[in-house]
This record gives sequence, C-alpha cells and structure tokens, in this order.
Amino acid sequence: MATFAQAIRMALAYGEQHLGVTDVFGEDVGPPLGGVFTATQGLETSWNSPLDERGIIGAALGIALAGGKPVAEIQFADYIFNTIDLLKLCGNSYWGSYGNYNVPMVVMTPVGAGIHGSIYHSHSFESMASHIPGWKIVCPSNPKEAYGLMIAAIKDPNPVMFLKSKALMRVTGEELIPGEPEDAKTLNDMINAPLGDRSNWKARWPEGLTDFTVPIGKARVVREGTAATVISYSRHLLMCAQAADELKAEEGLEFDVIDLRTLYPLDMETIKASVEKTGRVIVVNEDTEVTNYGEHVLRRIMDECFYHLEAKPKLLAGADVPGIGISTLLEDASVPQPHEIKAALRALAREE
Repeated sequence: MATFAQAIRMALAYGEQHLGVTDVFGEDVGPPLGGVFTATQGLETSWNSPLDERGIIGAALGIALAGGKPVAEIQFADYIFNTIDLLKLCGNSYWGSYGNYNVPMVVMTPVGAGIHGSIYHSHSFESMASHIPGWKIVCPSNPKEAYGLMIAAIKDPNPVMFLKSKALMRVTGEELIPGEPEDAKTLNDMINAPLGDRSNWKARWPEGLTDFTVPIGKARVVREGTAATVISYSRHLLMCAQAADELKAEEGLEFDVIDLRTLYPLDMETIKASVEKTGRVIVVNEDTEVTNYGEHVLRRIMDECFYHLEAKPKLLAGADVPGIGISTLLEDASVPQPHEIKAALRALAREE
C-alpha cells in the first residue's frame, strides 16, 4: 500500500502525463530532495524555487493566467500566512474578470501538529483558508483519497488548496490506489529515490495508474450509526473512526462518522441527512477553537437542522494558545487526543 506522500507523488505524475500539469515547484520540491516529505520525488516538471513564499504564490498565479497548470507547494503551512493578499488575488481573478480568466492552480501545503514541530511547524490553516473567497479546500484523510482529490484539484479550472496532514505523510493506506502495485516493496523500488547519488535516477511510474477522482464537495460516511453524528477530516478523522469502533465494541454505541474531505464547498446534504437521523452532532479538528472552521459547520447545522437536534451541538478543537510546544506533553495538551475524542463521543451519546 502506498503512503500518503507516495499517493500524492503518483497523482502528480499522472497529472504531468495526462492532465496538462506544467510546473510542480516550491522550496526543495525539485531534485535532489523532492520535497521535505518526498511527495514530489521523480517528477518531470518539478523545480526548486527560492525561499520566498510570496514569490511561489505569485509565480503560480502568473503561470496559471498565462495558460499553464501549476502545482505549487508551500513547504509548511506555518509559512503561508505572508501570502494571504496574493491568495486573495488568486481566488478573485475569475470572479473579478467576469469569468474571462480561469486560474487553474493547486497550492498544496502540510498542515497541523503531530510531528513535534513546535511553534514553527505545527499550525493548522484550514480555518483561515476558508475565509479567502474563490478557493476550493480539500483535506484528505487517507492515501487513496489523497490521490483522488489531487486528481480532482488538478482538473479544476480554478484555485484549489490541498491541505495535507504532516502527521499522515508516512502513513500507509488500507486500500490500493487503482493501478498501484500490491507489493509495497515493488512500489518503493519503482518510485522512491535511492539514498546517495540521485543524478541518474528516474522514477518508474506504475503503468496502470488511472484517472481515479474523488469529487470535490462530496463528503463520505465512513461509519454508520444512530448514537450521534461525528464530523471531522484529515488526521482527526482517523481518531474519530477509531473512537467510534471502540465505543461500538465496548458499549454498543454506533456513530455516524463523516469525513468531510472537502471544506469548501461544504457537503451539507450528507451532514443534514446524518444529523436528522441521529439528533446529535460533534465536530472534531485540531485548529484552535476561536473562529474555528467547525463553528461554521455548527452554524449551518443550527440554521438547517435545529428542530432535529436532541442535544447541544459540540465542537472539540485545539486549545486557544498561540502555538504548540515541542515536548510531547505540551503538544498532546494542545490538540484533541484519542482518549478525549472517545470521552466526548460517549458523553454526547448519553446527554439528555
């Protein structure tokens, strides 16, 4: 099974070969490193930019407006904040030109905690990204869907923000990506760059890779039940599914667990159907709790599902702190942990 990083790499390779990707670039994105998480190793169109986040976003906008199809990476989301004005330009160009100028660009960046990166490598970005109009925002939770959402992002004629969890980049999937070899060693030998001299190395991309696409704007119900609705995405989706499995085995409580996959546009149809069934809902993520994206989801639920609710909607999010400490104890105290999620689900299911 491919890792998260390998899945992204294969999707970008397919994009180069079949979907018109012209440039994959950013800090250390090109050879020899192929990205700090190795998600761009072996790509034909990859190149290294200067250490300049504003330059990266500006270049991507220019390439897209000139007819190219770039995929730009900000090495860590912690360093994307100085590009907000340029991201706004990317997002409003199609609307501001009355539909005359598409901006077919993807910006991918690693987000969240989980790698002991302290205050400079642990930020979430999705809540702030959702305040920049004109961008679609995707947050995959497993390698197969990372592949499918990257394919969808490349196909989209306007800007897509691809937020990949730092903590998931080395995690292997539970399902094969269509076309990948079944044996992990075979895949590693084909597409992982060797240690040492890489000057003559070329990736051998699996010939069977397909146009597998996960539609932007469509959530997925990963567990089904009636005790409550649990809404999450990215790495905390996996924790929510685990908590739901444990509570089902230990106490017979069965939860609807929804993987949003896309934050904008939001799939309210799937959310409404679940909340109307369960009458209880909690949103779980790791961004700080103040003006958290989950608050927007809960506001929509209050507007559209109020008379179906049997308990107060809940948000379980990161602590309201300016950053995350490098020690394991401080990091664990700053973002929701599996035992906290399990306790919150149990309490919600039993609330009267």
